[in-house]
Amino acid sequence: MRDLGLRLAGVLRAGDLLVLSGDLGAGKTTLTQGIGEGLKVRGPITSPTFVIARVHPSLCGGPPLVHADAYRLGGFVELDDLDLDATVEESVTVVEWGEGLAEGLADARLEINISRADAASEGRAVRLRGTGDRWVDLGGFR
Repeated sequence: MRDLGLRLAGVLRAGDLLVLSGDLGAGKTTLTQGIGEGLKVRGPITSPTFVIARVHPSLCGGPPLVHADAYRLGGFVELDDLDLDATVEESVTVVEWGEGLAEGLADARLEINISRADAASEGRAVRLRGTGDRWVDLGGFR
């Protein structure tokens, strides 16, 4: 998942919204750690479950990474209270457990669903779904 995040970081830019979904332990935070490493932001990147959102400034003049976790939120109103929409244009914003909540933050988004390939393996199945003009061709990501 970390390697996928590193590769994905190569096509990300300010204004990108990523909405991550998947079971507990699927690799959402590990993916985000790879994205942060690829974007060269200040870390460490850990699960924001209890703080809800963290901002990781760039160490190289690129966009900051906003890493949010909607797991403990009761709905869109609580997500809206975080004011993520105020920073979404100048940041790369990753929202774990954001399915059904974070879609309204931007017209374009990349939805990433992660599932275990099977219960006995460490493998993962990852489904990418782009919405909006930015992700018509998944931003050139292959």
